Amino acid sequence: MKIRNYSKTDRFLIYFDRAVRTLLTKAPVTERPYPAKEIPEADLTDVEQDHHGRLMRINHTGEICAQALYQGQALTAKLPQVRGQMERAAAEENDHLSWCKTRIDELDNRTSYLNPFWFIGSYTIGSVAGLIGDKWSLGFVAETERQVEKHLQSHLNQIPLKDQRTLVILEKMKADERNHAEKAIAGGAAKLPFPIRMSMKISAKIMTKSVYYI
Repeated sequence: MKIRNYSKTDRFLIYFDRAVRTLLTKAPVTERPYPAKEIPEADLTDVEQDHHGRLMRINHTGEICAQALYQGQALTAKLPQVRGQMERAAAEENDHLSWCKTRIDELDNRTSYLNPFWFIGSYTIGSVAGLIGDKWSLGFVAETERQVEKHLQSHLNQIPLKDQRTLVILEKMKADERNHAEKAIAGGAAKLPFPIRMSMKISAKIMTKSVYYI
C-alpha cells in the first residue's frame, strides 16, 4: 500500500480541521469506551452536582488546551516519530474531551465560554515548541502532563466516594496523563527551565479559576 507524504499545506489543513472539530463538534476518539458506562449515578445534592459539573468543566477546558498543544506540536514537529507520538497522544486526549463532555451533560452543566481563548493560546505554545526543537516540544508535553496529573488529583480529593462515575473518569484520565509524560521523557524530553515551568503553573491557575465561573 502506497503511503502518502503530506505537504506542509496538507498538514496545516488537516490540523485546522481538527481544531474546528475540537472546539465546535465532536472530535474523533479512539476505540476506548466511556469509563463510567456501567456505574450507577450517585444521589448528589444540588450543591454537589453543581460543583462536580464545574470541576468537569475545568477538566474539559484542560483537555481543549491539551488538544491544542499536541496539534500545534504535531504541525511543527521535525521527526516523523515525534509527530506520530503527538498524534496518538492527541487522539487519547480526545477520549478525555469526550468523557468530560458526557459527564458535564450528565451533571446538567455546560462547557466554558473561554475555550476558544485557551485553545488559541495553547496551540501557539505548541507550535512554537515544535519549531524550537523536538526535545523541547517533548519537554512541554512531559511538564504539562505532570501538572495535569497533580491537578486531577486535587479534583479527586474534592469528589466524595459516592460519585463513582466522576471518580472513575478522573482516575482513568490521570493514568493516561502519567503515561504520556513517561513516553515523552523516554523519547528524549528536555527539562524545561524553572521560569517556564512556573509560568505554566500560573497560567493553569488562571485557567482553573476563570473557567470554574465562566
